[in-house]
Amino acid sequence: MSQAYPQLQLFINGQWLSADGRKSEPVINPLDESTLGQLPHASPADLQAALQAANAAFEGWKRTSPLARSDILRKAASLIRERADHIARCMTLEQGKPVREAKLEVLAAADTYDWYAEEGRRNYGRLVPGKTPTQRIAVHHEPVGVCAAFAPWNFPAITPARKIAGALAAGCTLVLKPAEETPATAQELVRVLHDAGLPAGVLNMVFGVPAEVSGYLLDQPEVAKFSFTGSTAVGKMLASHAAKSMKRATLELGGHAPVIVWKDADINKAADALVAGKFRNAGQVCISPTRFYVHRDVFDSFVSAFVERTKKLKVGNGLDESSQMGPLANPRRIEALTRLIADAQEKGATLHTGGKRMPGKGFFWEPTVISNLPEDAGLMNEEPFGPVALINPIADMDEALKRANRLQYGLAAYAFTQDSAVRQQLSNGVQTGMLGINTLNISMAEAPFGGVKESGWGSECGIEGLQAYCNIKLVSEDQ
Repeated sequence: MSQAYPQLQLFINGQWLSADGRKSEPVINPLDESTLGQLPHASPADLQAALQAANAAFEGWKRTSPLARSDILRKAASLIRERADHIARCMTLEQGKPVREAKLEVLAAADTYDWYAEEGRRNYGRLVPGKTPTQRIAVHHEPVGVCAAFAPWNFPAITPARKIAGALAAGCTLVLKPAEETPATAQELVRVLHDAGLPAGVLNMVFGVPAEVSGYLLDQPEVAKFSFTGSTAVGKMLASHAAKSMKRATLELGGHAPVIVWKDADINKAADALVAGKFRNAGQVCISPTRFYVHRDVFDSFVSAFVERTKKLKVGNGLDESSQMGPLANPRRIEALTRLIADAQEKGATLHTGGKRMPGKGFFWEPTVISNLPEDAGLMNEEPFGPVALINPIADMDEALKRANRLQYGLAAYAFTQDSAVRQQLSNGVQTGMLGINTLNISMAEAPFGGVKESGWGSECGIEGLQAYCNIKLVSEDQ
């Protein structure tokens, strides 16, 4: 397969549709701000056609055996692995992350297709004992119907993969709107399903002005459920819109992940893991460790170890195998970080390293470490979504939990300790959808991914992610 950036297209009812005669927008390479290609926008007629195709295909796909649906997903997973280098390169070109990270994400998308292929074969209901010898009670899992999905730019392979695989494995059909910043990656994930023999209309892909596309799809009675990954503000707006017709929703929204480093933690091990996790994808990760609360007994040593490792990071072209961090995906993040870091310094925080845009072309930002921030600093309340670590001392567990739980976010949290009693306190006390203790590995196909409070509703992945696309039907029979 060609290593060139692909021609961008819509995918409706099994057909690839070019930008000819349609509005389009440029896709920008964050490395050098050049134009990679022109992305077609779906017209109102295109959106209607995509929805009609998904609606027409639903009954046939619903009746398709779980085994047959599984076979298609497995073939698609194999094709992803065959094309992983090409897809990863597309991702790096349009999103900026190091190609090594991009390839791992692509392979995780393949694993997601595989996992749902298998779990979809086991989407069992259950039999419930009746109250009399003649009563039979059955619980059925049935696909909800036509679904809409909206995916972000920061993880352009794994987030669409979760939505696509969950819907298709359950027997639903789907209209997918990926991010306009990273269309080629999602396009290739759709292409492998087409090449694997997915029937026309089961999966459709459109692009356009986000508010216009989401508004159209959520207004349609045929859409039974939607899945959205993105900011809390947009998630609230979409949920409010969908509530008018009681559409089901899965919402994976913003985060501001706390990290509690206890006094017995292995400081070097914690610093190694947390620097790698913090600056992965230039910090543009909804579960990125961000607010560090470090026990005062080890605060100075942890800050020193963390800053030392941060200064050694190589920032550069994501296609360079030696690069450890690429550019930010778009200039909006630069504007936000400039404002937030200036605010933190005005409020007395200590800047250890970084703190500004790097010179030259591209959307590069220095890996940044700041300590001793007051709680009213913007960075402590607004998700930075960039390569910025915020480190504050804490005195005891009560303070750690109070500060960790202070915000309305509850997506991910992390802790480093060897004490089993402390682990139990953390497990019980941190208000979060996902908690990693001595690990940052909390995202996997076989386990639920989702948040609490204003970080979202429901989960993707795991059996929970499959059941999110199912209606539960009770059938009670008697003679």
